[in-house]
Amino acid sequence: MSGTTPDPNDDVVLAGEYTLSLLPEEELAAFEARLASEPALRRICAIWAEEFSGFADDVKPVTPPEDVQTRVEMRLFGESAPERRTGLWQRFGLTGLAVAVLAVLLFVSSDLLDQGPLPPETPAYTAEVAAEDRSLVVEAAYDAENAELYVERLAGEAAEGRSLELWLIAGENAPVSLGVLPPDERALFTVTPELQEALSGGVLAISDEPEGGSPTGAPTGAVLATGPITDA
Repeated sequence: MSGTTPDPNDDVVLAGEYTLSLLPEEELAAFEARLASEPALRRICAIWAEEFSGFADDVKPVTPPEDVQTRVEMRLFGESAPERRTGLWQRFGLTGLAVAVLAVLLFVSSDLLDQGPLPPETPAYTAEVAAEDRSLVVEAAYDAENAELYVERLAGEAAEGRSLELWLIAGENAPVSLGVLPPDERALFTVTPELQEALSGGVLAISDEPEGGSPTGAPTGAVLATGPITDA
């Protein structure tokens, strides 16, 4: 657990406060505007929500001692507790348990973010690769600056002993493998210089392949999902 003092303006802290409905009104609109355009920030909020869910299911709310705010702020911020935090807990009626949860999670926020790759904030291209019945759904976003394709599997998985392989199809050209989807829901694929120009107007497809991927360099199994690549 880190002993460093968290920056109250850090995105991790702000996202935690937003998830608990603790952001002051003057900051709320600006934060929500950022959420609309920053996928990475939305992901941080989702991680907070997952961590908070169920924490207080079996615990009855209690009224905290009068000095709990002072003690928590001193623990988090030391002598220079920011003025904008003053009155937050009274204003929103936060229970003693929620105060404790927030204090603990702020110190372990780096662990919360160790959840795999995050989508690019400003992707050049995006795609939804989906089966007709949506039994398999994968979202993709291309980071042109780093030549990386971020993929997140939202539904479906490989059959036992099989692999899901991701392909790029450009025009009438033969499909080119981008790689095998890992068991994890999120992954990054490096896009070679030869394929970067083929992304625009191309199609992504996912096929069912032997474990480890196609042995021939071309799809050998059923094409399970497809989706056009579009400008973001």
